[in-house]
Amino acid sequence: MGREIAKCLTGPVQQKDGYLITKDGIVTWLFGHILRQAEPEEYDAKYKRWKAEDLPILPKEWKLLVAKNCEKQFAILRSLIAKADEIVHAGDPDREGQLLVDEVLDYLENQKPVKRILLNALDEKSIRKANENLRDNADFFPLKQSALARARADWLIGMNLSRAYTIAARRAGHARVVLPIGRVKTPTLALVVRREREIENFKPVEHYIIKAEFAHENGSFWAQWKPSDMQGGLDSENRLIDKSVAESKLEEFLREPRNGVVSSYQKAQKKEPAPLPFSLSSLQVLAGKRYGYDPQLVLDTAQKLYEKKLTTYPRSDCEYLPLNQFQDAKTIFSHLASCGEDLLEGWAESADAGFKSRAWNDKKISAHHAIIPTTVKANLKNLSETERNLYRLIARGYLAQFYPLHIYDQTKIGISYKDEIFTASGRTEKELGWKVMYQAAKKEAEDEKSEEEETDSDTVLPAMKKKDAVRYEKGNLIARTTKPPVRFTPASLLAGMKEIHKYVKNAEAKKQLKDVYGIGTEATRATIIDDLIRRKFLKPQGKKKYLIPQPHAYLLVDSLPDEMTYPDSTAIWEDRLHSMSDGEGSLEEFLSQQVQFTVNLCQKASETQMEIQGAYPCPRCRHGILVKRQGKNGIFWGCSNFPRCRMTCDDLDGKPRIADSAEKK
Repeated sequence: MGREIAKCLTGPVQQKDGYLITKDGIVTWLFGHILRQAEPEEYDAKYKRWKAEDLPILPKEWKLLVAKNCEKQFAILRSLIAKADEIVHAGDPDREGQLLVDEVLDYLENQKPVKRILLNALDEKSIRKANENLRDNADFFPLKQSALARARADWLIGMNLSRAYTIAARRAGHARVVLPIGRVKTPTLALVVRREREIENFKPVEHYIIKAEFAHENGSFWAQWKPSDMQGGLDSENRLIDKSVAESKLEEFLREPRNGVVSSYQKAQKKEPAPLPFSLSSLQVLAGKRYGYDPQLVLDTAQKLYEKKLTTYPRSDCEYLPLNQFQDAKTIFSHLASCGEDLLEGWAESADAGFKSRAWNDKKISAHHAIIPTTVKANLKNLSETERNLYRLIARGYLAQFYPLHIYDQTKIGISYKDEIFTASGRTEKELGWKVMYQAAKKEAEDEKSEEEETDSDTVLPAMKKKDAVRYEKGNLIARTTKPPVRFTPASLLAGMKEIHKYVKNAEAKKQLKDVYGIGTEATRATIIDDLIRRKFLKPQGKKKYLIPQPHAYLLVDSLPDEMTYPDSTAIWEDRLHSMSDGEGSLEEFLSQQVQFTVNLCQKASETQMEIQGAYPCPRCRHGILVKRQGKNGIFWGCSNFPRCRMTCDDLDGKPRIADSAEKK
């Protein structure tokens, strides 16, 4: 990024160690968080040993330390900042990018004026345009506060609760286990554990549906019987589970008279807009469904396309576009029309640069916008297969914004027959519009069907109207068996993190959280899932990489209270962090709530009782195991739940002599 910015400044670029010199100024860089948060033992050496009585650890002043592998670059930064007249902050256009640079300036107590450049793409045109529109960095103070709140909350919960529940596990005899707990990581793991238990406890239900063929003067059609709530043989989900009832209904329907009537008829023209362009999450989810790519691979590949200047900033959580980029459409179309792939070329040639979709909305834009192609020409033949596939998805998502609406007629009818209701629905395509691009591959079209499309029948219904006569011709009895819920894959788990309102426990919170951004950020969700796999809490299985919880996942989730395993609190906190980015709420207020939450859960950890693991459960407290220890008088056995339980006994040939146990006073 530093090199690309330097190229757009005046004069030749001189390469130095850790920075670049141009006539317009010096460009230097960071490597992620060049400053790291101090560990507990760096606040006080006593915290090096994990002890329940030291919890919770609550820093009075937050310490940052220079990361060891960044000391040289930090010294260069310190020197350059000391000499500067003005500083331009070029961090990524999101809360983490804001904090990365701001925390260094704050650490060095910088008093120089600071401007902010917002780069959504690395092509020359985008950089020059952004450089002409620098803003005062002070405008982004709320964004920094939001990032600080997130970082410190994660520290409070991660450092304290990981210790608290690991200590609780060791009290119960789980000697070598470490239970890493995170504000986002833990409710994410719990989603997978709960889904696995739903599958384990699932009992398939065989049920029956009746399809009937009716004759109308304009043609025959099929409709499905909808049993009333009072019908016998139904289960609590209104499914017909009694086969004898189904068979008797079929016989009843076949008896004369077999005259019915169209009791309801609705025909409505539907206009469906194109799907919005991609945020990182929506790109990760679709690429996971379409190509089986895991979320981290999608992020890494989107980053490569960004660095090649072919697509815009990849870590975006926005699916809208700014109006000032509408004029770039013709250039992007002309480049896509000769990109080296027939499908994209054909779509680009048919796009209408004058059509403006709902995606063009300045009110929905914050620091960044949806991921789209840049005005730099791509030759797809020079890209790797993964890069090609992602670029195609991104380009198609952009081109769809310049295609007409998809228009179809939706028809729903009700048939009244023998005091029963049968229903049918049909769909007639009128104008494909943007859908023409989504029917290029049959598999892709199946993968990307919306919920509405999946529930609507593609039945062609004859022309009819309400009160028309119909005649029952025949019926079919169809047996169905309910299926267990599907296991999460990395892509579907990421979608769950983004649409977290579906999984919250509290009904009121579910409504409140429907419009939040989910838990985690665009940049961290894939990393969190990967970390759970790396730490062996989840194991990917099979071609689709279904996520299977491992034994320690159950131990962790079962030991924690609902506040940490259900996403309600975390989702509400994420909502508040987003509000803080917009200037609502304060860092101090948010952290005071996190401190109280941490205190409460540390107390619950001290009271939790985990499943005992060990050869010799303590006969006195029954919450610990007997562990061999070396004392000043030789070997003895003591309870792992010490000091709460002071059970001890002598050693007898390497085993505890429980019969002669004593309790220390």
